[in-house]
Amino acid sequence: MPMSWGYTESQRNGETSLRTVHTALDQGCTLLDTADMYGPFTNELLVGRALKERRAEAFVSTKVGLLVGEQHIVANGRPGYVRRACDASLRRLQTDCIDLYQLHRTDPEVPIEETWGAMAGLVAAGKVRSLGLCAVGARAGRRRGTRLYDGTLRQLERIQQVFPVSSVQAELSVWSKEALETLLPWCVTRGVGFLAAMPLGNGFLTGTLTPGQGFEPEDIRARHPRFTAEMMAANQPVVAGLRRVGARHGATPGQVALAWVLAQGPHVVPVPGTKKERWAAENAAAAGLTLDRRDLAEIAALPPARGSWD
Repeated sequence: MPMSWGYTESQRNGETSLRTVHTALDQGCTLLDTADMYGPFTNELLVGRALKERRAEAFVSTKVGLLVGEQHIVANGRPGYVRRACDASLRRLQTDCIDLYQLHRTDPEVPIEETWGAMAGLVAAGKVRSLGLCAVGARAGRRRGTRLYDGTLRQLERIQQVFPVSSVQAELSVWSKEALETLLPWCVTRGVGFLAAMPLGNGFLTGTLTPGQGFEPEDIRARHPRFTAEMMAANQPVVAGLRRVGARHGATPGQVALAWVLAQGPHVVPVPGTKKERWAAENAAAAGLTLDRRDLAEIAALPPARGSWD
């Protein structure tokens, strides 16, 4: 996503992004997670170019269900749209089959069973290999007094009756642990994969961001409560703790943050985003970092992050 949408526009570069994808593949990162709305559409085109000669090396995941307008992002879960969107994604990705097709958001105007049924039809047609559900936007539909993923769990139970869920994608990081309460256990007990979105806390957990630094207007962090100057300063103890753990292993704070996500279980796969080769290689190296009991206890004792959407 950062290569095409949601983050600093002035730092995007197509050729740099292509080299970064190739670097990730060279380092053994096989899952490429994109979406038709990133850009929109340009990120899938980028992934298609990057994999033109290397498709067999990658597990390609893309998403359907969101449309980007001039003022708003809207959900569309109508079966006809889902089928057309899949065909368009296949063309942009230059592939004959998508490894994982994820429902980006549910459409409140369409029963989720109808949307999921259309996606299951794509598996039957040989255009898609497996299906997943994204719960990254669960905060927006959360009711006061309820746990964050209660609604998502109900949706998962409903669609499991239509076609098996292969993966769930939701935010999980050292400073965002809500998925550990109910969502990840649901996945573990059912053998469902968990894709940990934003495992680096939108870049904050790398320790490379400075409190008070500005963000371009289109950068999602410009509107995030945790990225005000006050909250970035208040959350420095989280980064300091990761830095202390990393010092014992010769690792960066970001690598420790990714290793913590990996330590949550064999079903958990972090999907860090980056635009540059250097960070792609650093992220990949985190797979070789094993945190011990002392490390995990020290991270568990870090103060909770300040600044919330709620």
